Amino acid sequence: MRIGVDVGGTNTDAVLLKGKEVLAWCKMPTTLDVGDGIIAAISKVMADATVSADQIHCVMIGTTHFTNAFVERKKLLPVGVLRICLPAAQALPPLLDWPQDIAETVGDNIKLIRGGYQYDGRVNVPLDEEAVIAAAEDFKSKGIRTVAITALFSSVNGDMEERAAELLKEHMGEVSLSLSHTIGRIGILERENATIMNASLAELARDVVASFHQALVKLNIKAPFYVSQNDGTLMNAEFVEKYPVMTFASGPTNSMRGAAYLSGVKNAIVADIGGTTTDVGMLINGYPRESSVTADIGGVRTNFRMPDILAVGLGGGSLVREEDDGTVRVGPQSVGYRLLEEGLVFGGDTLTSSDIAVAAGYAEMGDPAGIRGLDAGLVSKAVDEIHRIVETAVDRMKTSGEPVPLILVGGGSVLISRDIPGTSDTIIPENASVANAIGAAIAQIGGEIDKVFSYENLGRDATIARAREEATEQAVAAGAERETVEIVDIEEVPLAYVPGGAVRLRVKAVGELDLEFLNKSSAKAEKE
Repeated sequence: MRIGVDVGGTNTDAVLLKGKEVLAWCKMPTTLDVGDGIIAAISKVMADATVSADQIHCVMIGTTHFTNAFVERKKLLPVGVLRICLPAAQALPPLLDWPQDIAETVGDNIKLIRGGYQYDGRVNVPLDEEAVIAAAEDFKSKGIRTVAITALFSSVNGDMEERAAELLKEHMGEVSLSLSHTIGRIGILERENATIMNASLAELARDVVASFHQALVKLNIKAPFYVSQNDGTLMNAEFVEKYPVMTFASGPTNSMRGAAYLSGVKNAIVADIGGTTTDVGMLINGYPRESSVTADIGGVRTNFRMPDILAVGLGGGSLVREEDDGTVRVGPQSVGYRLLEEGLVFGGDTLTSSDIAVAAGYAEMGDPAGIRGLDAGLVSKAVDEIHRIVETAVDRMKTSGEPVPLILVGGGSVLISRDIPGTSDTIIPENASVANAIGAAIAQIGGEIDKVFSYENLGRDATIARAREEATEQAVAAGAERETVEIVDIEEVPLAYVPGGAVRLRVKAVGELDLEFLNKSSAKAEKE
């Protein structure tokens, strides 16, 4: 049995799965101490299903901790920034386009030193090891405890970053290191940004992992836990401590993976309708389509993998109001988690989209007496506006005029009462309101590479085979069972402006959790 938990800003959702069967689920208010909310939610589903702690094999957790910390500028460490690039890549220094407040939080601890590679991994300039040592001593004197290392074209060859890391450890002692070739993709500025962000979250990552671990200890659950990444796969506790940025945007990803699991449909549009917003995305082979543009997190541009999600201001708590000209507006303002206090059907005095759904006769919640007397014309216009918002979002996410299935999940899925134009079918699966927690529970282990190769060296077939093997090995190293690993996506982009038959290959592999790996992790956690 496995437990999936999704920690949101309003609710903490939990599900208990046995194979493909949902044994129990619950929604609990998110607590100030997130560990308390997790304990309450897991305790509830275990009690409802009459399951003991020793029957749980693993726990999967989705969290917004790290996204919120960066966006809110909380609990971030000053970072030593080491760019290995000279004499190139110095016109645009690190942190150049960062918002001033967060740049000041991270600190002006920047070193540019000689070194770096060419596009195909050949050495452009040897690493200046003396400069690395000097940087280490300077960082140490300033009390810096975490360093971000970025080298020119390190996504193709990470050796200089690895060597710099060795020198920093040797001369700084206990230090947390983030290496860009393990975090970002091609594009030095965005990759460097992601690496600095990751480094700034190092201490919080350790605290969060410890909090999750303590929550399970209090529940007497000795099984290991995993945390959701933003590509729909999982990280173990050790990976979370190293790569907290990989959790950014994992919430919508979990919902989309859960939608695919619950509906059995792998290619569709998914609309996750919550209390305040609706997240709309495209499922391709059971996984969210990835964004092809740089991701902006807290005002900082990055290029690590992110799902292509469109968020619109429609949810179960959206405010409904009639304008002077007779038109009706729904959202983007919302009562959010206060719906159970302020909505008309819950005894409040605020007209919300949930009240409209009850008044229109296609949802049952609260006390219908609260919406008695609502103008039928207003209700009809509001229903039309709700569906128009979803229709517009779906149309923006489609890549062709062909109709596609629409899967509705989230607690606000009851707002939709009819088919949306441009879709072939509207599916609201059972347990749709906790699709996010289910997505966390069924997530697999993944590995991905994104590198520039030269077809002139090995030829196309051998090069792609090598890339597939590298992605597979990454998945296995993360805890996937080798026999179950499959390649789910290959992207091949010829680089016409680069000589030598250069091509950018992105390969993604996923597989099921390796039980032997699971047992080793469990034994390690028990010892600790």
